[in-house]
Amino acid sequence: MDLGLRGKWALVCAASKGLGKGCAQALAGEGVNVVITARGDAALQATAAELRALAPAVQVVAVAGDITTPEGRTAALTACPQVDILVNNAGGPPPGDFRDWDREAWLKAVEANMLTPIELIRATVDGMAGRGYGRVVNITSSSVKAPIDFLGLSNGARSGLTGFVAGTARQARLAAHGVTINNILPGSFDTDRLRGGFASVAQKSGQALDAVMAARRKTVPAGRFGTPAEFGALCAYLCSLQAGYIVGQNLLIDGGAYPGTF
Repeated sequence: MDLGLRGKWALVCAASKGLGKGCAQALAGEGVNVVITARGDAALQATAAELRALAPAVQVVAVAGDITTPEGRTAALTACPQVDILVNNAGGPPPGDFRDWDREAWLKAVEANMLTPIELIRATVDGMAGRGYGRVVNITSSSVKAPIDFLGLSNGARSGLTGFVAGTARQARLAAHGVTINNILPGSFDTDRLRGGFASVAQKSGQALDAVMAARRKTVPAGRFGTPAEFGALCAYLCSLQAGYIVGQNLLIDGGAYPGTF
């Protein structure tokens, strides 16, 4: 299927590794020029080189910086000739007990996982509407659908973004002008972040890392963890011309782990 994306420009946040990288790879493979951001320059440049090898015909621009800061957002937006596609992504806040989180911890979580995406949406959607096409994909978490007790910071901040998107995506000045905003809610994906979490659990519990990972796999009906490539494929489809009638949705991709009907 031709997704109709060739020649468009995408800004993909936190794209040096994991799910962000998977999205950048999928979009570049569809002929999309990409601006990728991340804090670590070495990993970012390595990913940029991979993307150029994957899709020699597209332009790849790497902008190292912290997207959660005004300076980082300005640098990323300035590097993109026009933002046709925006993929919002940022590392989730740490797990723990809400009794241990002070006001600063909450503000940091909200800044990264709610306010930063909103700022980038605010900066780009009117231009998208003026051109008659735009796609915003927010990478959130399955915990928005089924909150996880030790991820309170993430539950709160990402749920705030979800509520904002539910209203904003349905504005006639956006949806009726070819602009869609949707959220992808990942479950357990084979990324450095997931493995780091397992390593922490293994260390605290005294279990072997392989045992911890095997126990988690058993909770997924698909019997495995997702891959960044299949996550990226879903992102690319949501950005396609064919997905123009998908507006304000939360798409769960978790191998069947969520047991509900709705």
